[in-house]
Amino acid sequence: QVQLVESGGGLVQPGGSLRLSCAASGNIVSIYEWGWYRQAPGKQRELVAGLTSRGSTNYADSAEGRFTISSDNAKNTVYLLMNSLKPEDTALYYCNAGLEAIGSPYVNEYWGQGTQVTVSS
Repeated sequence: QVQLVESGGGLVQPGGSLRLSCAASGNIVSIYEWGWYRQAPGKQRELVAGLTSRGSTNYADSAEGRFTISSDNAKNTVYLLMNSLKPEDTALYYCNAGLEAIGSPYVNEYWGQGTQVTVSS
């Protein structure tokens, strides 16, 4: 079984910073792509940041310049460093991994359970 577990969310004041982590475990052969998504109440889930195995990154316009996605391949872990946080960043943040698992002929997507980020004074 493949499992993704996020951590690092919490309550932070506007202008503050948080670093989210997501660790993947299980019978993983290779992780090809990481993504961080967020969903606020009443809104669609949106991609915040993406990272490919080649090291290419992409960010939502709202996150560009403030957020940084990175990974530690030895730990099968992805991070999202969030700086200059704004109230509109408040959401449930999910990590996503496109990976190959032992016994599967496909590259499948897996999701974490989500971690809450609340930006408020």
